[in-house]
Amino acid sequence: MRPLTLDALNPQLQTVQYAVRGELAIRAETLREQLKQPNNGLPFEQVISSNIGDPQQKGLDQKPITFTRQVAALMEWPALAELAPDVFPPDVVARAKELQEEIGSIGAYSDSQGVPLIRKSVANFIAERDGHPASPGDIFLTAGACAGVSLLLNLLITAPTDGILIPIPQYPLYTATLAQHHGTPVGYLLNEADGWSTDPESIRAALAKAAAEGVQIKALVVINPGNPTGALLAEDTMRTLVTLCEEHSLVLLADEVYQDNVHDRTQHTFVSFKKVVRDMRSPVPLVSFHSISKGVSGECGRRGGYFELANFADGVRALVYKLVCVCLAAPVSGQIGLDTMVGPPRVGDASYALWREETRAIHAALAERTRAMADALNRLPGVRCVQSPGALYLFPQITLPATAVASAREAGKEPDAVYAMGLLEATGICVVPGSGFGQKEGEWHYRLTCLCPGTDEYVGKLVQFHIQYLAEWEKA
Repeated sequence: MRPLTLDALNPQLQTVQYAVRGELAIRAETLREQLKQPNNGLPFEQVISSNIGDPQQKGLDQKPITFTRQVAALMEWPALAELAPDVFPPDVVARAKELQEEIGSIGAYSDSQGVPLIRKSVANFIAERDGHPASPGDIFLTAGACAGVSLLLNLLITAPTDGILIPIPQYPLYTATLAQHHGTPVGYLLNEADGWSTDPESIRAALAKAAAEGVQIKALVVINPGNPTGALLAEDTMRTLVTLCEEHSLVLLADEVYQDNVHDRTQHTFVSFKKVVRDMRSPVPLVSFHSISKGVSGECGRRGGYFELANFADGVRALVYKLVCVCLAAPVSGQIGLDTMVGPPRVGDASYALWREETRAIHAALAERTRAMADALNRLPGVRCVQSPGALYLFPQITLPATAVASAREAGKEPDAVYAMGLLEATGICVVPGSGFGQKEGEWHYRLTCLCPGTDEYVGKLVQFHIQYLAEWEKA
């Protein structure tokens, strides 16, 4: 029997790169196992996974929203409502009963498009948010937003010369998925000097370059609030982008999973692309993605999300439905989590006071940690960090000594990746190098989450490492 080797596999998959869980994340897990050993010789006591926006990961302090977990508990074991009648508020019992009557056992498949009752709840959420109606028939419930992104990119790519406009820096899901489907990523640079803003002229330049190279652009990806930058789009910029999509017959893919992560709501407001498209009465085909993994819910492990289609022809919508049927259905537990996110307790409900207290505390903690971390990083020599108004991350730029850059190049590695590995080995803090997201030539960054508690100690380790790193390489 011939052995199975790489050359017998799909060669396109060998081009896939996903920096968020790449070499550094693998090394972090090795170190985490080493910490369990006595006399392990490591200079830190825990590994902090600042490479991923996972609010409920071990070592962080974001607790689950009680309302979500109580509804989930009753859906897992409905008898709990009778066995512990004093534990569950009446609105939780009522929500679980409504869902049980619609779903039955959560161990069964749902409709491939998602539980109809939950899709109605999502449509109500969208309509209330935007002031425009939404149809449950346009909403598809998915295993997190990633599943929806992959499906839509698969739908759009018909040849290797088909391109998708993506922001640089970008969440590497897009380049990884395009590699799988043999499409071409076409980057447009965000403006770091202007708070990582989106410049329509950069998109126009990318379109012109793609045309000259024979690449047919099919869609524009916008991440709002941004990942890894946390930038929030201004509404006038959004209108310009919609017009640009009209001019070039582009599908607009709006990644809006961080829409509830806006830190200062007195100064910043999230506006959805669905609202902008409807306000403009634009015919642009729009796909909007959302997830329970971010925001204040932070339920990454449940794998719940949705995408909404707007301005899609019936035949295209039917094809999308056929594709989701191939995977049978999204996890029902994730769909239930989505229902509690889009339909939280209302004023007057028994669970409302606790829900409000929990969500306000999460927003306040994230805002304070983001501010404190950015301030501390900006005080360091050779570091410039945009104060993020949204999402869960900072993306500081680091100026590295020429000797450090040359050494990394000689080793065949990116200088910011070497810096990030050094940070991990010295402190246990795992970040993602900017080279994994894309950046201007000759610039170096890293992305870290602002979810970590103990800001003084956490940032103190970042500060101490950076100062020592510069000193060591400046001597070399």
